[in-house]
Amino acid sequence: MALDPSHTPPVQASNFLRAIIERDLEAGDWSGRRFGGSPGDAAHHAAGAPDPARIRTRFPPEPNGYLHVGHAKSICLNFGLAQSYGGICHLRFDDTNPEKEEQEYVDAIIEAVRWLGFDWNVGGTSHLYYASSYFDFMYRAAEALVGAGLAYVDEQSAEAMRANRGDFNTPGTDSPYRGRTPAENLARLREMRDGLHADGAMVLRARIDMGSPNINLRDPTLYRIKRAHHHATGDQWCIYPMYTYAHPIEDALERITHSICTLEFEDQRPFYDWLLENLADLGLLARPLPRQHEFGRLNLSYVMTSKRKLRELVAEGVVEGWDDPRMPTLFGMRRRGYTPASIRAMADGSGASKTNIWLDYSVLEGCLRADLEGEAPRAMAVLDPLPLAITNWAEIYGSEGHIEACSAPAHPQRPELGLRQFGLGAQLWIERDDFAELPAKGFFRLFPGNKVRLKYGLVVECTGCEKDDQGRVTRVLARALPDTRSGTPGADAVKVKGTITWVAAHDAVAATVVLYDRLFTEAQPEAGGRDYRSVLNPHSKRVQAGYVEPGLAGAAREQRWQFERHGYFVTDRVLHTAEAPVFNRITTLRDGRAG
Repeated sequence: MALDPSHTPPVQASNFLRAIIERDLEAGDWSGRRFGGSPGDAAHHAAGAPDPARIRTRFPPEPNGYLHVGHAKSICLNFGLAQSYGGICHLRFDDTNPEKEEQEYVDAIIEAVRWLGFDWNVGGTSHLYYASSYFDFMYRAAEALVGAGLAYVDEQSAEAMRANRGDFNTPGTDSPYRGRTPAENLARLREMRDGLHADGAMVLRARIDMGSPNINLRDPTLYRIKRAHHHATGDQWCIYPMYTYAHPIEDALERITHSICTLEFEDQRPFYDWLLENLADLGLLARPLPRQHEFGRLNLSYVMTSKRKLRELVAEGVVEGWDDPRMPTLFGMRRRGYTPASIRAMADGSGASKTNIWLDYSVLEGCLRADLEGEAPRAMAVLDPLPLAITNWAEIYGSEGHIEACSAPAHPQRPELGLRQFGLGAQLWIERDDFAELPAKGFFRLFPGNKVRLKYGLVVECTGCEKDDQGRVTRVLARALPDTRSGTPGADAVKVKGTITWVAAHDAVAATVVLYDRLFTEAQPEAGGRDYRSVLNPHSKRVQAGYVEPGLAGAAREQRWQFERHGYFVTDRVLHTAEAPVFNRITTLRDGRAG
């Protein structure tokens, strides 16, 4: 499903998940549910009070990398639905795979979710949870399944299990170990737990139906032997649960009502239900049980979100880290200058559907511009500086060093922000492309004989230029026209077609300006199976030495401005200092790519 590009922010979109929740609430499906104050089994919740949350959702990242813009959709959806319906959203780390998970990622995910504007603390209670906290229960549940004849230990090789699983046209073949008694399986499971067997020697499988047309029900694996140090539990365990086994249990222990996930888990829903129903029948889990609902993944054009491939970009030095402003990680987008409000607007505006969608990047940029337009104060900046000398300055003002005080609104629609102050002198910096010795048709800026207005200043007439030995223009020369200051009676006495921005040489603040663009030149970098490296944009980052208004001296990190004529910029949250300012371009004033 494609979403047309738009230059205005999307409005809150309705979606089928809201309809499901409203139907469930109207039917009273979750009324009478009890919550023990923390995650727990059936007995724990039976002893608890009625659940104060009308619904419970969760955002369950695996801490094996940094969150990206695709995760933002799930974050906004789960936390947003909980907020809309008087519910609570949990932040839960699915940390069941110790080989890939690190505390660094846990900390980064917590910071990113908070930065987006969401909180899991409700009524003085934190709903921050870890799957690894449930390892004891998960193992107890595994023994219960074995005791009920619903799971068994399989000692086939991985290759044999794969071959015996069958395919979409061929039913699976029972394992030769499938007929063991519960007592035999329980003994082998405990040997697995106690470290008596090598990694990969055996697994615990559910006993369901090897002939099922849904391959996910052909005795899926529940536990595997893996000697790996876990960031939270250390070396306590040498067996770890599979995600498909752990995830439903986590939802049930936390009393999640609506388990919202992306479409690739749709085929896993029958196992999700099978597992929870059986554990509830065995008295381990409280009813009503969670229900899984799938929605289409959000894909953004000109973006790649595979964690593996993003890791390649970092490892190969294509980008300068996970927070490189060209990266689609939330840390990268934050450093680029994207606002949490703009990302939330994009996510909310795209709604939720039962199909995957491609969203044009211009929609996100439109949300960003809509947010910054009303918030970002204005400033003048020169990004490709060329000196301009006003040759009759002393003649007009009596001194070459005279400075004319100028002012301008900090924001044209927000008078409460006041005025910004700067000086106009004989020596200025202007944009190099604001001068042309031989202008093209329709060029209304500086060229010999033409007049322009210096924004917030006066009118000047170009008289020529100076060049170096290679013929490159080194300075533009102009005459000021007296009594043409902006805001004075003479301002309209001289009609001009062009107005240019500038910064006076005497009070300009030297700054590094980084012009970022899209990392890829194609909307779908991996379309047709091509190597994404072949469509990397060689101009995705340009570093220039520029000048900004004096009012930006001493700016703090992560402050945003609209540089007039150029776009929106932010002080870099890593490299910027008051002594050596660094401004990143967030986005241009309009989408120059629109056709």
